[in-house]
Amino acid sequence: MENSPKSTKRKPSKIEKIKANSNFLREPLATELLQDTTHFSEAALQILKFHGSYQQDNRDNRVKGQEKDYQMMLRTRTPGGFVPPQFYLALDRLSEVYGNQTLRVTSRQAFQMHGILKQDLKTVIADIVRSMGSTLGACGDLNRNVMAPPAPFKNRPEYDYAWEYANKVANLFTPQTGAYYEIWLDGDKIISGSESPEQKAARQQDLNAAIFTDSVEPLYGLNYLPRKFKCCVTVPGDNSVDVYTHDISLVVITNQDGELEGFNVLTGGGMGRTHNKEETFARLSDPLGYVEKDDIYKLLKAIGAIQRDYGDRSNRLQARMKYLIHDWGIEKFKVKVESYFGKALQPFQELPPWKYQDFLGWHEQGDGKLFLGILIENGRVQDKGSLKLKTALRKIVEQFNLPLCLTPNHNLIFYEIERSQKLAITEILEAHGVAINPEQLDSLTRYGMACPAFPTCGLAITESERALPEVLKRINSLLEKLDMANEQLVIRMTGCPNGCVRPYLAELGFVGSAPGTYQVWLGGTTDGTKLAQPYLQKLKIENLEAFLEPILLYFQANRELDESFGVFCNRIGFDRLSEICGTFFSDKENK
Repeated sequence: MENSPKSTKRKPSKIEKIKANSNFLREPLATELLQDTTHFSEAALQILKFHGSYQQDNRDNRVKGQEKDYQMMLRTRTPGGFVPPQFYLALDRLSEVYGNQTLRVTSRQAFQMHGILKQDLKTVIADIVRSMGSTLGACGDLNRNVMAPPAPFKNRPEYDYAWEYANKVANLFTPQTGAYYEIWLDGDKIISGSESPEQKAARQQDLNAAIFTDSVEPLYGLNYLPRKFKCCVTVPGDNSVDVYTHDISLVVITNQDGELEGFNVLTGGGMGRTHNKEETFARLSDPLGYVEKDDIYKLLKAIGAIQRDYGDRSNRLQARMKYLIHDWGIEKFKVKVESYFGKALQPFQELPPWKYQDFLGWHEQGDGKLFLGILIENGRVQDKGSLKLKTALRKIVEQFNLPLCLTPNHNLIFYEIERSQKLAITEILEAHGVAINPEQLDSLTRYGMACPAFPTCGLAITESERALPEVLKRINSLLEKLDMANEQLVIRMTGCPNGCVRPYLAELGFVGSAPGTYQVWLGGTTDGTKLAQPYLQKLKIENLEAFLEPILLYFQANRELDESFGVFCNRIGFDRLSEICGTFFSDKENK
């Protein structure tokens, strides 16, 4: 099968060569894992990502003249955010024994564990797999964790279909190499369970050159994908997954009897970008068309194969599918998809308006049982001060054996709760300082998100998770001063421009650009359907109030009835905002 036309004209990147020479994700990782060293080489690190781990350096512990404080971050593969109770208890225990005593819920419905030493990595991964978990494909140049709405409604079949197909999409795109089980479990794959014949046949079916019929990896081939690839499955109207930010988004379409008929398909979203490189940008996905349920695997394979064959393998900054669609246009991309798919797509079906939901607090599950959404500030599961969140969650899982679902807003949902258990669960949470009434939560914290950033993320330029609580506290104080205490703002912060918590959809986004300094984005909307735009290139965080107060005052005086902050910024326009508010604050004053 041909490689990308781009890569045939230009020299492939160094990472492409590493992947091609890895013997399907084995080397040099397998060899270096046996060596008595504190860290992996650069080539091994690139392969390690496919196994669900990044090598990091705790910058808080750096000492001049000494080796970096090397440690590993592990990320789980949890389609739709589903975490069985035994898996959670294993993660909790492993984080205490081998990690930094915390867990981190990600904005893609997975767990991250930080602080693992190289010498303990095999022990930890093996324990995860034996506890009904996996890290395979959680990172690397392939399909990442597949998202779905976290609400476990039992009386709404469309939600069941979303969870079902999140798993099916994840399984379809799972790497087929035996490297994962050879390296981490000495070849023991029995405990992982067997794959359904339907999905195995779907992956192997030759479809207009969409697969490699003679390869260990029928979908990925020798080089896997040019970059990471992200998918989600949701239901009409539920935008808890930020539906426009994925490479592929599927929207479940059912008939009047609640039976699955097919899927609306969107393609070409993505958040990552690079400062001062205008050829990189955040992008919202485009409607591609509608496909009947029996054809969904064929279509997914066709889309993935086009990115595999035509994505840029020379410049990794341009390797995501969003750039391919931007270059071609959605119509040309659709024609190419149909050539791989073998027939025309049907028109995209009309959908109701999107709405963001976080499902915090107590809810009816629809079958007589309950589910409970719990806020996890910035996704960090830990015991800190009077808040003993980690202990409380462990006690609940141990006592009631409840499954969990992680949310796209890095929160957590317990479900399958008997009504008779509600009081005891409430008492455990209250005794450990965990708030469960969403109406009593600070709204900025409730809807805010931050990435981990310092001290462990190697891409971080400045603080995020550790900075956002104080930033929100200062913004809350400003809102109280302006008699706007009840104002709801969607605020997201990242320590670099890669956009892991999707700041480019926020009403107010802070994107790290230098130590203590952030690019400010305005104009995202509460329903997650509009891309924010850069308003200020550099804001020193100590100047936060001086920057924000005149904008909030102008918003307060000129907003329309029930108009949100993001919608207001778009209606007024950035030129007018700068004209009015620049009297009080400017880029020049911020330097």
